[in-house]
Amino acid sequence: MPNDLILTSRTDVELEPAPIEPSWIIEGNPVATNCTLSRSADGMASTIIWQCTEGKFNWHYDIDETICILEGSVVIESAGMPAKRYGPGDVIFFKDGASARWHVEGHIRKIAFCRRTQPRLVGLGVRVYAKLRSMLLPSANRPAQSLLGAN
Repeated sequence: MPNDLILTSRTDVELEPAPIEPSWIIEGNPVATNCTLSRSADGMASTIIWQCTEGKFNWHYDIDETICILEGSVVIESAGMPAKRYGPGDVIFFKDGASARWHVEGHIRKIAFCRRTQPRLVGLGVRVYAKLRSMLLPSANRPAQSLLGAN
């Protein structure tokens, strides 16, 4: 239902093709698939399950992305960051503008929490609004705080 405030999903969903940009592929024939599990009302944040077969490729981030590896392993390297192997349970944060070289060993399956960044001035305005709202609206009339501390 479109008005539901809490949505649930599973990580064992059916995935659709999500090809890697061909010019980014360095070695092999990595095949990527994904499925969007959730998307925020403003379209600025989403949760995605993604998996990929063996191969080596570059990835350029135009969003903030936090990943948690569910299965498989990958060696990731970037400028100023030596190559390191990551596996199930590892969490990695890629900032908007980052570039990394991925070497998928066999396969990888991850859950990704993606957020489009806002211009600094917009972000500052949102934080000022939230602070003023919390100061001016009596706590009895205010909704419960989120884990992030702002509504």
